[in-house]
Amino acid sequence: MRARPILALAAGLWLAAFAGDRVRDWVDTTVLPPLTPATSAEVLARDGTLLRAFTVGDGRWRLAVDPTRVDPRYLKMLIGYEDRRFYRHAGVDPLAMLRAAGQTLMSGHIVSGGSTLTMQVARLLEDSGTGRIAGKLRQIRVALSLERRLTKAQILALYLQIAPFGGNLEGVRSASLAYFGKEPRRLTPAQSALLVALPQSPETRRPDRFPDAARTARNRVLMRAEGAGLLTLEQAISAETEPVPTARLPVPALAPHVAERLHAESPSLSPLRTTIDAGLQRRLEDLAAESVAHRGQRLQVAIVVAEQASGRIIASVGSAAYTADRRQGFIDMTRALRSPGSTLKPLIYGLAFDEGLGHPETLIDDRPVDFDGYAPQNFDHQFRGTIRLREALQLSLNIPAVLLTDALGPAKLMSAMRRAGTQPVVPGGQPGLAIALGGVGISLQDLVQIYAAIARGGVALPLHLRADAAPAPGARILSAVAAWEVGDILSGLAPPPGAPRNRLAYKTGTSYGHRDAWAIGFDGRHVVGIWMGRADGTPVPGAFGGELAAPVLFQAFNRVTPRLAPLPPPPANTLMVANAQLPPPLRHFRSRRAAFGPAEDAPQLAFPPDGALVERTGGDLLVRVRGGIAPFTWLANGRPVVIGTRDAQALLPLHAGFVSLSVIDAAGRAARAEVRLR
Repeated sequence: MRARPILALAAGLWLAAFAGDRVRDWVDTTVLPPLTPATSAEVLARDGTLLRAFTVGDGRWRLAVDPTRVDPRYLKMLIGYEDRRFYRHAGVDPLAMLRAAGQTLMSGHIVSGGSTLTMQVARLLEDSGTGRIAGKLRQIRVALSLERRLTKAQILALYLQIAPFGGNLEGVRSASLAYFGKEPRRLTPAQSALLVALPQSPETRRPDRFPDAARTARNRVLMRAEGAGLLTLEQAISAETEPVPTARLPVPALAPHVAERLHAESPSLSPLRTTIDAGLQRRLEDLAAESVAHRGQRLQVAIVVAEQASGRIIASVGSAAYTADRRQGFIDMTRALRSPGSTLKPLIYGLAFDEGLGHPETLIDDRPVDFDGYAPQNFDHQFRGTIRLREALQLSLNIPAVLLTDALGPAKLMSAMRRAGTQPVVPGGQPGLAIALGGVGISLQDLVQIYAAIARGGVALPLHLRADAAPAPGARILSAVAAWEVGDILSGLAPPPGAPRNRLAYKTGTSYGHRDAWAIGFDGRHVVGIWMGRADGTPVPGAFGGELAAPVLFQAFNRVTPRLAPLPPPPANTLMVANAQLPPPLRHFRSRRAAFGPAEDAPQLAFPPDGALVERTGGDLLVRVRGGIAPFTWLANGRPVVIGTRDAQALLPLHAGFVSLSVIDAAGRAARAEVRLR
């Protein structure tokens, strides 16, 4: 048994020393194994930080390595320990093999190997044995051939890529990430020594299983490095006190949903560079986990951040954690179709401004309406009477939004969403007025794209995640004036309790049945969207966008930038006047159905609106009429209460309960409202 390694070593010496034509032919005709081993597909952040990698076909982590991005001291320690004459031999080191043969003859067993780094690369490329003559001869032949076909730098790069480090780790980069959680560009002396020692016996020296054996082997390398002058004695002694890692760290998995999606779209492309900001992504993934902690086991969250000018998505958090837990974290909720609630209202108002249907100071009636059986209600089931469009959007009133959608036509709203580059889905395929209040399926990423268009002055650009995405021409969905007016209205919303007061333009929304809570906002540079709910679509009792998602939106902006970028100034042709200075057609919104209603100067109950629940003042009810010709007569339940008053308001002494109010002007025209008093 002892003769075999001795004969193998002797044969190696003979072949290494033989320089005849027959040997050169023997080397030149060597059929080499593939010299480009498959490496793990990688998805990178925009600065090159590894977001996520995928194992090669046999389940191994084999990350591509650039030797120029490996710690130079590690390389010196590797060559000094494994193959001091690496740059001087031709693939086989006769002196090293002679030394190994002598030690074997004297001791009766193998004390040290005579393999060069090139021979180790040959063995690893073919997974050939080391103890048999045929295997050793094959290694020598391949090593000599490698040296004739590759440079030393290329051979070293192959070793750095395929050397085994225990388990399914191959290559120094995989090992550095798994054991130290960092790229190998900057290693401590102790870390370098451990990575030098592991490939000699990767399974018996695995630090996560055999830390004592790993420490002993590492310290042996440290002492050899000190003896070779690569370390001072003090550095070597200090390095010996550094703990050996006792567990493997997970391979980086930032933005896992993004990486999974892009890798599935281009499985052969590696590395695939994204637009993701790794630091921001990490901060927002932490925020996502914090925002659902202590809120039950099923609440989920998703976050998208985009640069409005370029359309680059710089952070995309698909869930609070990429796990198969009760939150179903493996589902990318930035792409899931959900009901947007009230978050489409800014687009509706912007389109209405462009169509000449209104202006932020235009008055609109928030009162009960019925569209052929569809009778929308405000979220609180209250009515505000006559109100400015600015206030109606800030209060997120449903009836004004539906009135505007009815005047525009639902198809126009759907067309604008598609021009923005989004892909909304309408149940049944036929859009109706309900889309104004969330009766459409749309993803968080698409909603952020719509808001980015508003923030960009009405021009939509496709949001993208790949750094190599070709610039796409933008489609205008709103005029610059209408887009600015919408942003100005949204910037007037009060921030949620505890949030900093600033000019963040934002909108919240809650879908039917409290299934989805939304908050989307923008400053002068970024657009951020938040969705919260359950991945399975079941209700979250008591969840409101303003209370659940809005605080997360403001926290997200704090992590995006320490200071908000100012919103742009109004375009030069923006009409900035009070209601009284508006052109007459813009002073009061009239719906398409107004032609079949009373004349504009007919009396209308300004307060209380029809269907209202009203608190009396001192037992009396204050009523107001708008329009009409004085004097006015007020009736309650058909009985005159105030007769012939020329004032537009009056105090009516009424009892609590349901009351039918009427006002009649001098021309005999009447207006009525059914209210409840308490």
